[in-house]
Amino acid sequence: MTPTMKSQYGDVSIRREGHVAVLTLDRPPNNHVSVELMHDLADALDDIDGEIELRASVLKTAGKAFCAGADLVSPTGIGGTGMQGINPLYVEAVRLFSAKKPIVAAVQGAAVGAGLGLALVADFRVAAPEARFTANFVKLGFHPGFGITHTLPRLIGQQRAALMCLTGRRLTGEQALDWGLADVLAPLDELEAAALRLAGEIAENAPLAVQSTRATFRAGLADAVRKQTDHELVEQTWLRQTKDFAEGVKAVNERRAGNFVGA
Repeated sequence: MTPTMKSQYGDVSIRREGHVAVLTLDRPPNNHVSVELMHDLADALDDIDGEIELRASVLKTAGKAFCAGADLVSPTGIGGTGMQGINPLYVEAVRLFSAKKPIVAAVQGAAVGAGLGLALVADFRVAAPEARFTANFVKLGFHPGFGITHTLPRLIGQQRAALMCLTGRRLTGEQALDWGLADVLAPLDELEAAALRLAGEIAENAPLAVQSTRATFRAGLADAVRKQTDHELVEQTWLRQTKDFAEGVKAVNERRAGNFVGA
């Protein structure tokens, strides 16, 4: 990397492996999404886009969980003061989808809610068998966000996306591979190496041709995510005021099924 490019962006660090940038998110204990974290990640991807020698990225996280989603519960979490933090989060999400160079995500554990949305930012996902992909919003009495209602069916089809979002079920790494949600399955201790191999396979090709081809495949994606998150925010805002949301949050924290009343 050039002297002008940083190696640290808040809780996001970058190292270089040949023509591949390895981004590591480290926000213990669960790598919860925050506006600041997504802003830092978007800044890092912007700088990678401007770095000629870097042609692809690996996106990974530290710890057991890939990303446990947005903290909607605690006073210091993104939902601690209502919905004020959600719209800025979605602004950063659109920035992530606007990145110009290919991204390979290495998913080692839970990718929950907005964490699933983050995994869907990437072009490809390399998953360990221990990975768990879930859109558990309805178990919270909430509506999916982070553009998942657009990006998930785009990847695995409308029917399977609806099944995931309406049941809140978890997919293992093996199931994700079978459904096309993951592209490669690798043992946990070989996960980063497998992600680097895929990113390196991309990076060995002509970079302008790769970026041009990628832009064709992802044409209109960032704008679609912007439109979809606007709609998701509207639905999330009124649902947050319901008794079922309060019960859902309590039930998830207590690791039990919710006693919902439809109000």
